Amino acid sequence: MKTIHCLAALAFIVGVGSAAAQNPPQTSTKKVDGTENVYIFRYGGHQSMFIVTPQGVIATDPISYLRPAKPYVDAIKAVTDKPIKYVIYSHHHYDHIAGGKPFKDLGATFIAHKRAKERLLELKKQNALLADVVMPDEVVDGKKTISLGGTTLELIFVGRNHSDNTLVMRLPKEKLVFVVDFAPLESIQFRNIPDNVSPLEYIDSLKKLAALDWERMIPGHPQAGGRFGTKKDVQDDIAYLEDLSAEVKKAADAGKCIDTAMKEVKLPKYEKWSNYETGLAANVERFCYWWGRGY
Repeated sequence: MKTIHCLAALAFIVGVGSAAAQNPPQTSTKKVDGTENVYIFRYGGHQSMFIVTPQGVIATDPISYLRPAKPYVDAIKAVTDKPIKYVIYSHHHYDHIAGGKPFKDLGATFIAHKRAKERLLELKKQNALLADVVMPDEVVDGKKTISLGGTTLELIFVGRNHSDNTLVMRLPKEKLVFVVDFAPLESIQFRNIPDNVSPLEYIDSLKKLAALDWERMIPGHPQAGGRFGTKKDVQDDIAYLEDLSAEVKKAADAGKCIDTAMKEVKLPKYEKWSNYETGLAANVERFCYWWGRGY
């Protein structure tokens, strides 16, 4: 009887553990291995990076699109009592930057690309969801360096891609980059590659990212089992887009854009990637507009 009870208890524990693995907590914070002061904050399917220094904290992307914003602040406070000095926007899309008000209430300075501020000022007039979006205090054009408490963070614009205002954030000492949305890991690009960016410019921006000096990439969404990105991931993204571009150009030249190409163009080399089945056609559509219509 005792054996039966023990086996039942063991089965219950295994079941609970399995359920917990399938349903991770809504938020989590972890220190980046090999660093003294770099952390990743995850909120559902979004991630941000924050850096703790003796003079204060540099936070990125306050996330919080239709979510409470306070958990990110609480996560930082659980690590340090140093003030949050800076909040950096990766780009203007709401799902990454809509939760800034609690940070601003604590006195943080907000920084974004200059076109991100222009976009937000325009959109704020039209969208009630932007009520809590904090306008940037400072803007970046090509590159800006932040130095705080012995830590250097570079904010680099590598060109138009997922938006026309995305910043790559590079920690030179740690050889880390924080990159949001435009360099996915083992995944095709988002839907029809929105924001009216030239697909060829997009590829060029990935090449500029690959040319920077870094070893590990923190993505804005947990992907590929939650691992860090590598230079190979970026090279694979470039290869995918170049292969897609070549195949769609053939389709455009044959007069098959848009609907026929969306059905016929396949890239078996990438069929194991995330969203291949559900999203490839939309990626094809974007390149059809480029090669078939010039925009």
